[in-house]
Amino acid sequence: MGRVLVVDDEPEACRALKEFLILKNYKVQTARDGKTALKEVKTFKPHIVLLDMNMPGMDGVEVLKEIRKIDTSIGVIMVTVVSDHERAKSTLELGAFDYITKPVDLNYLETVVLVKAVDLQC
Repeated sequence: MGRVLVVDDEPEACRALKEFLILKNYKVQTARDGKTALKEVKTFKPHIVLLDMNMPGMDGVEVLKEIRKIDTSIGVIMVTVVSDHERAKSTLELGAFDYITKPVDLNYLETVVLVKAVDLQC
Protein backbone atom coordinates (compact mmCIF):
# COMPACT_ATOMS: atom_id res chain seq x y z
CA MET A 1 0.00 0.00 0.00
CA GLY A 2 0.97 3.66 0.09
CA ARG A 3 2.77 5.98 2.47
CA VAL A 4 0.76 7.93 5.04
CA LEU A 5 1.93 10.81 7.22
CA VAL A 6 -0.08 11.35 10.42
CA VAL A 7 0.23 14.89 11.80
CA ASP A 8 -1.23 15.58 15.24
CA ASP A 9 0.12 17.33 18.33
CA GLU A 10 -1.55 14.73 20.56
CA PRO A 11 0.84 11.76 21.01
CA GLU A 12 -1.97 9.28 21.64
CA ALA A 13 -3.79 10.30 18.47
CA CYS A 14 -0.60 9.84 16.43
CA ARG A 15 0.10 6.46 18.00
CA ALA A 16 -3.44 5.12 17.56
CA LEU A 17 -3.75 6.22 13.93
CA LYS A 18 -0.26 4.94 13.11
CA GLU A 19 -0.97 1.51 14.61
CA PHE A 20 -4.31 1.26 12.82
CA LEU A 21 -2.84 2.20 9.44
CA ILE A 22 0.12 -0.15 9.84
CA LEU A 23 -2.36 -2.98 10.44
CA LYS A 24 -3.92 -2.00 7.11
CA ASN A 25 -0.50 -2.37 5.42
CA TYR A 26 0.36 1.30 4.97
CA LYS A 27 3.84 2.66 5.61
CA VAL A 28 3.33 5.33 8.25
CA GLN A 29 5.35 8.22 9.68
CA THR A 30 4.16 10.73 12.27
CA ALA A 31 4.82 14.37 13.01
CA ARG A 32 3.71 16.35 16.05
CA ASP A 33 3.87 19.85 14.53
CA GLY A 34 3.61 21.66 11.23
CA LYS A 35 7.31 22.27 10.64
CA THR A 36 8.18 18.62 11.20
CA ALA A 37 5.28 17.62 8.94
CA LEU A 38 6.65 19.72 6.09
CA LYS A 39 10.10 18.13 6.50
CA GLU A 40 8.47 14.68 6.37
CA VAL A 41 6.54 15.64 3.25
CA LYS A 42 9.86 16.36 1.55
CA THR A 43 11.75 13.29 2.81
CA PHE A 44 9.12 10.56 3.38
CA LYS A 45 7.09 11.69 0.34
CA PRO A 46 3.71 10.49 1.60
CA HIS A 47 0.85 9.75 -0.74
CA ILE A 48 -1.65 10.75 1.95
CA VAL A 49 -1.43 13.12 4.92
CA LEU A 50 -3.84 12.96 7.86
CA LEU A 51 -3.54 16.52 9.13
CA ASP A 52 -4.89 17.82 12.44
CA MET A 53 -6.36 21.28 11.99
CA ASN A 54 -5.69 22.57 15.49
CA MET A 55 -2.03 22.52 16.45
CA PRO A 56 0.08 25.09 18.27
CA GLY A 57 2.36 27.20 16.12
CA MET A 58 1.61 26.35 12.51
CA ASP A 59 -1.99 25.12 12.30
CA GLY A 60 -3.30 22.56 9.85
CA VAL A 61 -4.62 25.11 7.36
CA GLU A 62 -1.19 26.73 7.10
CA VAL A 63 0.44 23.32 6.70
CA LEU A 64 -2.07 22.39 3.99
CA LYS A 65 -1.18 25.52 2.03
CA GLU A 66 2.54 24.70 2.28
CA ILE A 67 1.99 21.07 1.27
CA ARG A 68 0.15 22.28 -1.84
CA LYS A 69 3.25 24.35 -2.75
CA ILE A 70 5.47 21.26 -2.39
CA ASP A 71 3.29 18.65 -4.12
CA THR A 72 -0.27 19.06 -5.35
CA SER A 73 -0.79 15.31 -5.79
CA ILE A 74 -0.65 14.47 -2.06
CA GLY A 75 -4.06 13.52 -0.69
CA VAL A 76 -4.55 15.65 2.41
CA ILE A 77 -7.31 14.59 4.77
CA MET A 78 -8.01 17.13 7.48
CA VAL A 79 -8.79 15.90 11.00
CA THR A 80 -10.86 18.19 13.20
CA VAL A 81 -13.18 18.38 16.15
CA VAL A 82 -16.88 18.61 15.36
CA SER A 83 -17.05 22.30 16.34
CA ASP A 84 -14.71 23.16 13.42
CA HIS A 85 -16.97 21.51 10.84
CA GLU A 86 -17.46 24.65 8.71
CA ARG A 87 -13.77 25.53 8.85
CA ALA A 88 -12.90 21.98 7.81
CA LYS A 89 -15.28 22.22 4.83
CA SER A 90 -13.48 25.40 3.74
CA THR A 91 -10.19 23.47 3.49
CA LEU A 92 -11.63 21.54 0.55
CA GLU A 93 -11.35 24.77 -1.46
CA LEU A 94 -7.68 24.95 -0.45
CA GLY A 95 -7.00 21.50 -1.88
CA ALA A 96 -7.81 19.07 0.91
CA PHE A 97 -9.22 15.77 -0.37
CA ASP A 98 -11.61 15.33 2.54
CA TYR A 99 -11.98 15.87 6.26
CA ILE A 100 -12.90 13.66 9.18
CA THR A 101 -13.97 14.57 12.69
CA LYS A 102 -12.63 13.53 16.07
CA PRO A 103 -13.18 11.13 17.61
CA VAL A 104 -12.14 9.38 14.44
CA ASP A 105 -14.43 6.68 13.09
CA LEU A 106 -11.81 4.12 12.02
CA ASN A 107 -14.12 2.46 9.48
CA TYR A 108 -14.72 5.80 7.76
CA LEU A 109 -11.02 6.66 7.98
CA GLU A 110 -10.11 3.36 6.34
CA THR A 111 -12.58 4.02 3.52
CA VAL A 112 -11.38 7.58 2.87
CA VAL A 113 -7.70 6.58 2.89
CA LEU A 114 -8.38 3.59 0.64
CA VAL A 115 -10.36 5.69 -1.85
CA LYS A 116 -7.53 8.22 -2.09
CA ALA A 117 -4.88 5.48 -2.30
CA VAL A 118 -6.75 3.84 -5.17
CA ASP A 119 -7.16 7.23 -6.85
CA LEU A 120 -3.40 7.79 -6.56
CA GLN A 121 -2.71 4.17 -7.57
CA CYS A 122 -0.55 3.56 -4.46
